[in-house]
Amino acid sequence: MRRSQLATVAAIGAAALGGTAIANAASSGTSSTATGTATGPAPPTQQAPPTQRDPSLGGHQANGKTEKLLSGDTASKVEAAAKAKFPGATIERVETDADTGSPYEAHMKKSDGSDVIVYVDSNFNVTGTGTMGHP
Repeated sequence: MRRSQLATVAAIGAAALGGTAIANAASSGTSSTATGTATGPAPPTQQAPPTQRDPSLGGHQANGKTEKLLSGDTASKVEAAAKAKFPGATIERVETDADTGSPYEAHMKKSDGSDVIVYVDSNFNVTGTGTMGHP
């Protein structure tokens, strides 16, 4: 009888120590693994809405293509064409275009604060304008 009581006390003590270790790990920010019972599903992770991505990084995807930021001579020519269309506007970024038939686009902020996209062809001629997502 004494052996069974001793085994019971040992089991209770081990459970208490395990619970204390888990509680300490949770409050200190460290992780610990425990075996035995499940605590339920992890809370869902929160993702930033797509509108909160940094637009200066480019990367919009459409029609199976991903837009890429332009650099060098191509970027300079696209910027020049866009600035000629909207003098006084500020270039935010120039990139390849995935939405329309134009190979390039310039995202700009006009002097009145509104946004405009200028579409530019491979000869660096403006082919049209639009607003975010709407040619």
